[in-house]
Amino acid sequence: MIAFMEAAKALADETRVRLLMALEGREVCVCQLIEMVGLAPSTVSKHMSILRHARLVESRKEGRWIFYRHPQNCDSPIVAQALDWARRCLADDTKVRQDRERMAQVLEMDPEALCRKQCCR
Repeated sequence: MIAFMEAAKALADETRVRLLMALEGREVCVCQLIEMVGLAPSTVSKHMSILRHARLVESRKEGRWIFYRHPQNCDSPIVAQALDWARRCLADDTKVRQDRERMAQVLEMDPEALCRKQCCR
């Protein structure tokens, strides 16, 4: 029950769902997610914390950088089903498609430059 409620809470916010979908098939630095959604670093970090708590994403830290991805070895059927459900439901969503295009642009940018830009806003 708890895993279900955490996943439901995490998926109940448009920004969190957008961030979750942006990770599809890749590991992304938080600075790249911030650039994609155009929100404050603290806001994106809070959203990612909720997704991580629900086990919908994993994170790793490398120096001052934090990278996020979908779980590698998902041992929770609820998490696996929630991710699959989101993918299927949003496969043709306009906002998700726009975010994919924006993320493609962001991935071409220098992550270090993005990080410097965001910490000095």
